[in-house]
Amino acid sequence: MGGFLDGRANLDGKVAAVIGGGGGIGAGVSLALAAAGVDLAICDLDGAALAETAASVAALGRKVRPCVGDATDAAALSGFYREVAEAFDRLDIVVNVVGGVRRGALMDASPEAIAGDIQRNYGYVIQSVREAVPLIRRGDRGGSIVNFTTIEAHRGAAGFSVYAGAKAATTNFTRSMAVELGREGIRLNCIAPDTTPSRGNFSAMPPEMGAAFARLPDRAKPIGMKMYIPLQAQPPVEALADAVLFLASDLSAFVSGMTLHVDGGTMAAAGFLDWPFGDGFVPVPLAGTLARLYREEDDQ
Repeated sequence: MGGFLDGRANLDGKVAAVIGGGGGIGAGVSLALAAAGVDLAICDLDGAALAETAASVAALGRKVRPCVGDATDAAALSGFYREVAEAFDRLDIVVNVVGGVRRGALMDASPEAIAGDIQRNYGYVIQSVREAVPLIRRGDRGGSIVNFTTIEAHRGAAGFSVYAGAKAATTNFTRSMAVELGREGIRLNCIAPDTTPSRGNFSAMPPEMGAAFARLPDRAKPIGMKMYIPLQAQPPVEALADAVLFLASDLSAFVSGMTLHVDGGTMAAAGFLDWPFGDGFVPVPLAGTLARLYREEDDQ
């Protein structure tokens, strides 16, 4: 690598473990790190996606150790970190990407589903940090742990209550561990996306809602996002990967315990939507939008 920013970032030659790094956002993160000169250990449940991403990392000239496994399974996650220890003599960066949920009311969820949501969005993160820290300590160089949380950790999210609570726990766990490990130069931060054009985001919808959305004409599909997102578009995977590069690198050497919102401005808007028909940015639709929504009733 060369160039001013590359030297300031100081990523070349480091080693990262990416949990959930085989497909989607995780694949984007893995490939961005590899392009920055980082060797990788990647864990993912999707073997085919993992193999494809690992091949792409190798094509960039970086060492890669892929491991098929379910990060929410304690034994599998421990096995992954054993492979990390065997394959590399250092660990500098950890990115915990795994997460997800389906929309639904709490009272309709089974105890097993609730426990699964908590483990997928919080529980495994605790174990991952516990497993990673001894490996980071081996080098006595400090390190960076990046945990993916969500905007839902910062607002009431009807239909996603357990998910939102678990991600809020991950957010505060990250903040607390940043204080606990700070003296060792180990930084922990969160990335909080909102809506993204990912398969996981779409699959969180109930089937009937996803089907209805799919039936919309193509011209209509982006309108809601333009109303909701101040920057007028969903952040692409590359934007999330860039945030990981920043938090993993020395460019953020004194950033710890923070949450970086990569959401196009939705957290800043805090409920203000750009309503159509002349209403503009307000929390609720005004006369222009309401008149259009209810014009059939007005005509009766």
